[in-house]
Amino acid sequence: MSRPLFGTDGVRGRANSAPMTAEIAMRIGMAAGLVFNRGDHRHRVVVGKDTRLSGYMIEQALTAGFLSVGMDVLLLGPIPTPAVGFLTKAMRADVGVMVSASHNLYEDNGIKLFGPDGFKLSDSVELEIERRVTAPHLNSLAAPADIGRARRLEDAEGRYIEAVKSSAARGLDLTGLKIVVDCAHGAAYKVAPTVLWELGAEVVALGVAPDGTNINRECGSTDTTALRARVVEEGADIGIALDGDADRVVLVSEKGVPIDGDQLMATIAEQWKGAGRLTGGGIVATVMSNLGLERFVGARGLLLVRTQVGDRYVLERMRADGFNLGGEQSGHIIMTDHATTGDGLMAALQALAALRKSGRPASEAFRAFEPVPQLLRNVRVGDAGATLRAAPVVAAIAAAEARLGRAGRILVRPSGTEPLIRVMAEGDDGELVRSVVAQIVDAIPSQAA
Repeated sequence: MSRPLFGTDGVRGRANSAPMTAEIAMRIGMAAGLVFNRGDHRHRVVVGKDTRLSGYMIEQALTAGFLSVGMDVLLLGPIPTPAVGFLTKAMRADVGVMVSASHNLYEDNGIKLFGPDGFKLSDSVELEIERRVTAPHLNSLAAPADIGRARRLEDAEGRYIEAVKSSAARGLDLTGLKIVVDCAHGAAYKVAPTVLWELGAEVVALGVAPDGTNINRECGSTDTTALRARVVEEGADIGIALDGDADRVVLVSEKGVPIDGDQLMATIAEQWKGAGRLTGGGIVATVMSNLGLERFVGARGLLLVRTQVGDRYVLERMRADGFNLGGEQSGHIIMTDHATTGDGLMAALQALAALRKSGRPASEAFRAFEPVPQLLRNVRVGDAGATLRAAPVVAAIAAAEARLGRAGRILVRPSGTEPLIRVMAEGDDGELVRSVVAQIVDAIPSQAA
């Protein structure tokens, strides 16, 4: 079934353009409120956001929609996405909402919805909400006496900080560690430095001065240039880069070298297996994870189960088959023993516990495997689906796959969050990998950004 509104991670688009307008946000609030209006109790929703300018508009429009159908609204203010999942369940809310476009720049925004269990919504529930958004006559407004009330939840940050700290290894003490943390001028700009400091670390904080337009700009997990330089300059033990809504993390070693989600998953998996904590017999990753990770876990008698790209699909497979660790190469690390979605800060604490236990520098502790040469290139297009169906593109992909053969793999897919086609190849022959990626990219008619 067509899903014109919801993508792989909620609703996302350019701020003040469909679907990220105040009108549509209000209708989403109304629709979600009615879908989750179950039972005779007083219904409530928690609403968090990151720091982008349009968050004010979207937050207030959603609030109006929820209030109009009789839902009480608890406003959390700027707070990480995983905190919304946590607080939705902890406060027995009927639905949770995060206003964020994650790693995108401030011009974009998005709406992520959580059910009462704190997990992101299933496709079927999203489709029901979408049906009501596109057919407003299905939505009934509350009577004047039943309109909802809105208020600020003043201790939202404190509740989440304690949850993050309690997720770490018992007695985790970061005393003596110097950590540079880049909060991307985003949702974790207060909570991340606080958690690390309270656990004993010496903290150097970057990206903690949001102004509404600088979120993810030349900072955070998508651009670690400044963090890498600062780690080396400070002589820090490790760097931590979060994205705008803090549901993903990238580490940086003491030498200023990035450590991606694949290496982090490998490290945590090995630690948890040794401690008897790993369930499901392995981990869940996406088709983008490096072949080196697959070989690493296989050599230890573990499974690597792959899903399509998107942390929601990783989580669905984890819950279905009993895995408690999974994630994406980009840094979404999901640990269902502790959180209902990817949590960059919790994953960072697991990494720091492993670093402490290893007694080695980060450059060694997080080099679990040697990555297979992998190359990803993005091509901006108009209609990704039509482009991928075009005969020249189909022929180029087939020819590239024939050249690579069994020496690696090729993945060409549309982005679920941006008007891009992502072309990825990996294999033991790095030069061949570069050649087949170029062959495919050259066949795709690009559109200027």
